[in-house]
Amino acid sequence: MRPKVNFLSDEQVTKIIEEGFQLLMDPGIQIHNQEALTLLAEAGAQVDFGTQVARIPEALARRALETRPSEFYLHNLDGEPVVHYGGDSVQFDPGSAALLLLDSQTQRPRQAVTADFSNFVKLVETLPQLDAQSTAFVCSDVPIGIGDLYRLYLALNFMRKPIITGAFEKDTWWYMKDMLIAVAGSEAALAAKPIAVFDVCPSPPLLWSDITCQNMIDCARYNIPSELVSMPLTGATGPITLAGAVVQHTAECLSGVTICQLAKEGAPIVWGGSPAAFDMRQGTTPMGAVGTWMIDCAYTQVGKALGMPTHAYLGMSDAKVVDAQCGLESSGGAILAALAGVNMVSGAGMLAFENCQSFEKLVIDAEIIGMAKRLIRGIELRDDPIALDILREMGHDAQFISHDHTFKWFREEDYLPSAVIDRQEPETWEAGGAYNSWQRAQARVGELIASYQPAPVSTELREELRSIATKAARSCGMDELPQLPLE
Repeated sequence: MRPKVNFLSDEQVTKIIEEGFQLLMDPGIQIHNQEALTLLAEAGAQVDFGTQVARIPEALARRALETRPSEFYLHNLDGEPVVHYGGDSVQFDPGSAALLLLDSQTQRPRQAVTADFSNFVKLVETLPQLDAQSTAFVCSDVPIGIGDLYRLYLALNFMRKPIITGAFEKDTWWYMKDMLIAVAGSEAALAAKPIAVFDVCPSPPLLWSDITCQNMIDCARYNIPSELVSMPLTGATGPITLAGAVVQHTAECLSGVTICQLAKEGAPIVWGGSPAAFDMRQGTTPMGAVGTWMIDCAYTQVGKALGMPTHAYLGMSDAKVVDAQCGLESSGGAILAALAGVNMVSGAGMLAFENCQSFEKLVIDAEIIGMAKRLIRGIELRDDPIALDILREMGHDAQFISHDHTFKWFREEDYLPSAVIDRQEPETWEAGGAYNSWQRAQARVGELIASYQPAPVSTELREELRSIATKAARSCGMDELPQLPLE
């Protein structure tokens, strides 16, 4: 039996979906993208090109739900399907698009540079608990105009795992697409075996910007998966009630699915988000709040009811350092995400309202993820009878530790963490230096990066990727990109 969690009854899910469809017509969706408005108008939506509001009939949205895939795979650079979007598959990747990095020596946030990002990609590659890469933070040593594509450029030089990424502009998306095609080998190969998914974010409430809407349309036309990231903030840019936020999320995602499928039927798209239970006292958007967890799990339940692949930003903390609050918030979100069956859980390593990444937090989060994955495997009956034979054989002799039965099953039955988690006797811990979790995580980061094995990227491919990225850089006034730390 796989343990699961639901926050909504079937009746509540049905009502939320019904209200989501109703919002598509009244007040409709404001869309600041002419191509999307034209697609909707030609498909039968009521479009006011002056106010840029589209009223989308339920029948049109339901047709889109029928043509989108209910599942798809992301592939690694070896061409293997390693990430399954669909059903109750659960995978994890680091959070994306942070502006700062928590310095390993000072434990203070700072701007990141090329070497930081390269090491981060190497670290993710060596953590078995993480299933995918992400464009985790923005590098400060290149122009801001290429901040999005430069992250992908760096990752493609060092990664094997697939990647969750995203574009900040309409034009930079094309450079990113060209880099992905270069790695895949051809446009057809990338469509057949996608190695990346692009986050596309509607703006709350009930609005699409020109940039993100165009990114979604362009992804669809190249059969590159896109991942909806709806972000209602309770009491700020959405209703104060958790259920109300889920209704808003539903409408925004339904509009995204509809536009995506009008651009190209069958294009893969994910029902995802990064909402927050807005903190009325501080005016902040806490990602570690219990209300945020509940919204995410509830909208995941709605997405599953509609047969959609799912995504959520969970497993993060609003703490500014890696401390007890950090562990509390990160573990709660990651475990609930796993129990809810979220297909891709983004957020590992993130602090301070999705604004800061941390190497040390990432390796601690990896242990949380390992425990969460073990949790949803549930309790299995390894033997039949369950324990009669072994208990009768051993009787009152408490020497199970030397029995073949123990050797056979102990690795399967428990999750065995790395040395980041301390389970020594107090005396042994003291004798070994009495290291705390931050210090153990620091050591683990160094060990893992040192163990990194180079990605299967040829010299010719590196040169092609660099040529594409350099062309973009020159359009922003930078003649040469920073040298890659390949050693």
